[in-house]
Amino acid sequence: MFDDLNGRHAVVTGGARGLGYQMATALARMGCSVSLLDILDDVTVSAERLSAEFGVAATGIHCDVTDADSVAKAMDVAAAANGTPGVLINSAGIAVHGDSVDVTPHDWRRVIDIDLNGLFFTSQAFARVVFAAGGQASVINVASMSAFVVNIPQRQASYNAAKAGVEQLTRSLAVEWIDRGIRVNAISPGYFASDLTKQFLDVNAELGEFWVSRIPAGRMGRPDDLDGIAVFLASDASRYVVGECIVIDGGYSIV
Repeated sequence: MFDDLNGRHAVVTGGARGLGYQMATALARMGCSVSLLDILDDVTVSAERLSAEFGVAATGIHCDVTDADSVAKAMDVAAAANGTPGVLINSAGIAVHGDSVDVTPHDWRRVIDIDLNGLFFTSQAFARVVFAAGGQASVINVASMSAFVVNIPQRQASYNAAKAGVEQLTRSLAVEWIDRGIRVNAISPGYFASDLTKQFLDVNAELGEFWVSRIPAGRMGRPDDLDGIAVFLASDASRYVVGECIVIDGGYSIV
């Protein structure tokens, strides 16, 4: 069903580790060449690991998604290395926890800048490359159930606001770009045992227990729980899915 992905080029932001790397792995398994964009220095090592494991071309590119020029240059490097991209996964993101009355302007702007502005800059640079080549493509934004629920007991207003922005941006770009050959959708995960979440829970173990107690599925999501939806949205099997924000949270947000 997903044979069309074989030979396609996927660009993944936040691809050095975590959920971004996991979804890049899922696409590499389908035969996609992969360009990983990340501010982390080990992005090159992550790309080399993908290439060795799946025998596909993989390129690690250092990139700051909050800098539109950096993103544009990275997209040009990706296209030169692996051809016109046909898939973009916007997975770069951070969260800052703290009472809103205490959050600094710097921390507020940093979350919005990476999670929302960076996603837009990357989508924009990607679309410019695809349009110039007259190609067809799929954009998959990583939003969050936090776009429409207020997670407790942690305070993360900046993250919630940014992810709500991602969902509306997804719909806006979907309507704007569908007749030019780019489909835009979003994945909205709940609590996942990602690298970032594990680091947070190392010093806040009781929070993990509280979250799981409220998830009907009885566990946090595993990174590979995103593989199927990422592959589906990237492929032509989802060719009539446009502007959707698909929630994957083990039932957390419906109870």
